[in-house]
Amino acid sequence: MFKKALPFFMIVETPLHAGSSDALGVVDLPIQRERHTGFPKIESSGLKGSIREVFEDLRDIKSNKWIFDSVGKKFAQFPQISEKWEVEKNGEKEVKSKSINGITYELTRFEESVFLAFGPEEGDAHAGALGFTDARLLLFPVKSMKGVFAWITCPHILEKLKKEMELAGISNLPSLPNENTVPHNCSLVISSNNIVLEEYTFQVNRDENKNGNCSKFAEWLANNVFPKTNGGKDPYKYWREKMEKDIVTLTDNDFRDFVNLSTEVVARTKINNETGTVQSGALFYEEYLPQESILYSLALASPIFKEKDSEKGIFKQNGKNEEDLVLEFFKAGLPEVIQIGGNATIGKGIVRTRVLEVKNG
Repeated sequence: MFKKALPFFMIVETPLHAGSSDALGVVDLPIQRERHTGFPKIESSGLKGSIREVFEDLRDIKSNKWIFDSVGKKFAQFPQISEKWEVEKNGEKEVKSKSINGITYELTRFEESVFLAFGPEEGDAHAGALGFTDARLLLFPVKSMKGVFAWITCPHILEKLKKEMELAGISNLPSLPNENTVPHNCSLVISSNNIVLEEYTFQVNRDENKNGNCSKFAEWLANNVFPKTNGGKDPYKYWREKMEKDIVTLTDNDFRDFVNLSTEVVARTKINNETGTVQSGALFYEEYLPQESILYSLALASPIFKEKDSEKGIFKQNGKNEEDLVLEFFKAGLPEVIQIGGNATIGKGIVRTRVLEVKNG
């Protein structure tokens, strides 16, 4: 049973294809969507697999060195995590190994920690202590006549966000904005409180000042998705300021229409190397979640599924809950940039991650 949850945001840096098996009309390879709403999502199984792969690649197993020095420093808080476990046998030291379904693994302390957190790669010896919810869409980018593009959302999405933040013990979200509202300093307004998204005109209510619900919520979100960094540099200033003013809360129906009709659909084909022309029958259409989309998910942690304390590795430390250590392990190892979904070799699915750092209140 999961006992703690930690929210984190995902900013789509390049178009993302988390594939579904169901074709949608002319689209041969559509993206995953919620069944009852049609809103895009990323299945928790695919998200967990992508994050697990990141953790497995953090260290060069052969040289036993960290690929990223900063990651190695983060893991320094865990005792001897990069040390190989050794046992005495006939007076000689050998690397500790583990057999799962007939496959023998030579383990380092780090690999054992990944097994305990995510579960064994093979077999069902025990469940992993770390799980994830589906990544849900929070903000969707739409072309705007003014201001280049807007981030749109809707009351259904925001109410779902509020409920899931409460699962994580976060109750200090600002009041949620009503439908057809924009922040007080919105740069998308053409005239008479009208905005034009794609080819559609919407009349919106602009907050009178920065204390309006939409303005306060946009400010809260911007400061958590694009927080200020320590030191003089502020690389996300532009994005934070844009999010503070260019979020639009539409009706649920209007939002649904945009996320169904305004995703990227790309025609792909294959060139015949011998003729230099398009290969017959190789044309297909693929759907992508557009870049600048914002999603969120919850990392869920439970105690380690091992009976003996001696088998819980770094997740058994005096004075600390196992589920807290599991989340610390996740936070320490999650890189700022990861890849999710298909077509990694053509630069798709690059995602920037942000763990939510909000005090309960």
